[in-house]
Amino acid sequence: MADDPEEGMLSWDESVFRDEHVFEIDYVPESFAHRESQLQSLKYALRPAARGSRPLNVISRGPPGTGKTTAVQKLFSELSAQTDVRTVRINCQVDSTRYSVFSRIFEGIFEYEPPSSGISFKKLFRQITEKLVEEDEVLVVALDDVNYLFYESEASDTLYSLLRAHEAHSGAKIGVIVVSSDMNLDVIEELDGRVQSVFRPEEVYFPVYDSTEIVDILRKRVERGFHEGVVDSQVLDRVAELTAESGDLRVGIDLLRRAGLNAEMRASRSVEIEDVEEAYEKSKYVHLSHSLRALSESEIDLLRVIAEHDGQRAGDVYDAFHEQTGLGYTRYSEIINKLDQLGIIDATYTNVEGRGRSRQLSLRYEPEAVLNRLDGN
Repeated sequence: MADDPEEGMLSWDESVFRDEHVFEIDYVPESFAHRESQLQSLKYALRPAARGSRPLNVISRGPPGTGKTTAVQKLFSELSAQTDVRTVRINCQVDSTRYSVFSRIFEGIFEYEPPSSGISFKKLFRQITEKLVEEDEVLVVALDDVNYLFYESEASDTLYSLLRAHEAHSGAKIGVIVVSSDMNLDVIEELDGRVQSVFRPEEVYFPVYDSTEIVDILRKRVERGFHEGVVDSQVLDRVAELTAESGDLRVGIDLLRRAGLNAEMRASRSVEIEDVEEAYEKSKYVHLSHSLRALSESEIDLLRVIAEHDGQRAGDVYDAFHEQTGLGYTRYSEIINKLDQLGIIDATYTNVEGRGRSRQLSLRYEPEAVLNRLDGN
């Protein structure tokens, strides 16, 4: 009897995935390997909170995709399960002003959102501190991607309010973990002197995973997320190799998911190298996609203009941006600085004959890749 040509092919209601959620960015693994020393350092800093005292403050630094957010999530989960400590993690990419940060803290404590208008920061702040004192609770706040507060010049005011809460309301006990992926940002140096004097944090560094650690972490995701035999060792090694090149574990996790979807598109029961190579053309832009999600409408408008005028002088780009939006040069300059800090563009000074020094603006990615992601492709 001839071999069945359909053998080894997926039927319409089958999947290569055992649990596709394992490959989503917000997934918190049960086993969090290769970050034992960092977790211990964080636990050391927060141990006083479990005894009802104000904990030590922490700066958690490291490149993107090195486990900083997962470490905080694991730790907060343990604290919530085993102690009475209140924990609130804030994504500063989304909440990048002092008021929005404290709105999220309010929501975490009272379990409902504050009114969207009509309540001053002073009143919001007072209600939070009064509740903490009334319940005799310790609050630990994690400012994840704190660099976004710096980009909006909101970091000093936000941290000052958190760190001085016990002075404004005697008995309020708040500890802060700041998490930064911007390796060019010196958090302490960029804060106001009034904040530096009270913010003396423990420092916890998260290095890039090495090749062996990457393979181990991705193998665990494969075992939990795919059915047995879907991803062989050769395919896994290729995914790990591409992940190591990027330096960002999120690239590898996204790559596994997209490669699995590519295999399903072929109705195949196994992921092949070509599925990985094709998926990498999108997965390699994980950091770009992450950064673009937090941009405002005017920031997106300027990025489109830069993509269309890639490599041109800042003055020429401003003319096109102003014509399109009507916004002035001050706001234009602020956005340029933010996009530069985010690593989306390069804004370098060059000497222009007859004009002195001028900034030249260029994307750090292919213009088509940026425009495709702005358009949702």
